[in-house]
Amino acid sequence: MNAQAVFKLVADRYQTTPAYLWQRYPDYAVLRHADNQKWYSLVMAVSKSDLGLVPGDETLVEVLDVKLDPEDVELLQTEPAYLPAYHMNKRHWITVQLEQVEPAVVERLLATSYQLTAR
Repeated sequence: MNAQAVFKLVADRYQTTPAYLWQRYPDYAVLRHADNQKWYSLVMAVSKSDLGLVPGDETLVEVLDVKLDPEDVELLQTEPAYLPAYHMNKRHWITVQLEQVEPAVVERLLATSYQLTAR
């Protein structure tokens, strides 16, 4: 899965349009609820170096930050596709390397995050 597939999924399922909030990071997209404006995901392209994967490697990786229960965050971080949340609370959020996770898993993670951030 890639960022464009995520955007199509959330448009169809949650009627979400990505919001681009930062001039410095024009490709970072926030996904938020229409009613309460709470974020349920963040889609970014981040260097392997910044993610702590390969020091000095500026190759970009498409990632998705989602909110999960702390127990799920801890469990998923034992798998290589999942990292401590990039620029989010590391207890409640996790970073997912999109190319390493099946689309059905991404769908479930987004659904959980959407529910956890609902009113």
